[in-house]
Amino acid sequence: MQSQEEALEQIFEKLKTKACVKQNAFRAVQEVFKKLKSEAETITTQLKDKIVKVDKSIDVKLIKKNEYEFQLKAGSDMLIFTLATNVVTFNDEYEVMKSDYIKEKAERKYFGQIMVYNFLADTIKYNRLDDPGYLIARLIVNCEKHFFVEGTQQLSFLFTDIVNNVISDDWLKLLIEKCIFTAIDMDLMGSSYPEIRNTNLKQKMKNEKPMGNGKKVGFQMDYMNEIKG
Repeated sequence: MQSQEEALEQIFEKLKTKACVKQNAFRAVQEVFKKLKSEAETITTQLKDKIVKVDKSIDVKLIKKNEYEFQLKAGSDMLIFTLATNVVTFNDEYEVMKSDYIKEKAERKYFGQIMVYNFLADTIKYNRLDDPGYLIARLIVNCEKHFFVEGTQQLSFLFTDIVNNVISDDWLKLLIEKCIFTAIDMDLMGSSYPEIRNTNLKQKMKNEKPMGNGKKVGFQMDYMNEIKG
């Protein structure tokens, strides 16, 4: 039977080899998130300076919520950047896990995550809880700040090389620009009349807030690492 001292030593080794490694990954993604926010602020200011000369009614701004979230409003679209608090890894069949770079060092297989969601700005403004939103990008970062991105449209293939992709201001700027472009590029399509003609009083009361029916077109999350079975 294992002694208490041996059991404690095993737990200590696990903490040292896993918990510490995960903390390193989380600290790395925290730093990336701060840089991402700074780059987003710069881009927002630049866009605002340009659009105000064309139409002053179009709102472009950065909204700092807390250390885990900020929002970027671009016209009728709201991008929500969220830092996930948990570090993850993936199973061996996930494409990124097949990389020799990942296999060389165990600590490289743990990742922090930054999610980029797209909602209508009015969905946030009027607190319309039933309106759809879209995860347009997921930024995955390891302890060495190598990264890849899963997403929709160009975001699904521009940032897939984890071996050579290392976080930099230029990479983050490109990611933000592509997220904004993707959100604006996806138009909102109204529902057909047959889909909305039947209602009940509860639904009517819920719609006393400005209505937000409709779904984005052109949205399809592409998983570069999709497991096929």
